[in-house]
Amino acid sequence: MRKNYAVIAAGGLGTRLKDYKKNNSTKVLIDINGISMISLQIKQLLSWGLSNFVIITNPEYHEMIKNDVKKNFNSLDINFVIQLEPNGIADALSYASEKIPKNSLVTFVLGDNFFGSNPFVDLDLDNFSGAHLFVKDVSNPQEFGVIEVLDSKIINLHEKPQEYISSYAVVGLYIYEYECFDYIRLLKPSKRGELEITDLNKIFLNKKDIKFSTVQSWWVDAGTEERIDVLRKLI
Repeated sequence: MRKNYAVIAAGGLGTRLKDYKKNNSTKVLIDINGISMISLQIKQLLSWGLSNFVIITNPEYHEMIKNDVKKNFNSLDINFVIQLEPNGIADALSYASEKIPKNSLVTFVLGDNFFGSNPFVDLDLDNFSGAHLFVKDVSNPQEFGVIEVLDSKIINLHEKPQEYISSYAVVGLYIYEYECFDYIRLLKPSKRGELEITDLNKIFLNKKDIKFSTVQSWWVDAGTEERIDVLRKLI
């Protein structure tokens, strides 16, 4: 069985939460019921059976994040990598390539996304290929990337569509084969100057090597004060 490496995107500054309850650092260090968000994320992934970690940080808060994690998980195999500039989620993932052996699986999770139960339970990772997305049926799909589905297969991906296409929002959790790093090198910056995770997923779609499953538990994208308050009540 191939090793499955967890890559956590923790490099965002979370400027909307800069002053949230006296927070004076980055979002992933916000306290969630006595533990930082980044350490809570590691606990979640450990409970899913993952044990090898690469954490993508930013230059400003690298040492603070590293110290917090090491304090709580000193015995774990954790690598830290700095994303030099905020050039997009796919760009953040690319920084993990040198810390992960070839032929490994890559579980990529955004550091502020949390789930009520293990979404990997029914997946056959022994025979995994391509990419696997996780989606949640939501009432506000215009705020997320969504998948377009036909006959239980993804036929297209759309980023925050203002006209209704689907209610299946793509959550901040992905599984890829190691080849994802080669595909990221093919990406061009979007109109906002970033390497988009949606564009990476479209490469797998064009290769007809992408699947999805629906998250059955609760899901919180803890990017706002209101959602963080919800997360505190759920964990």
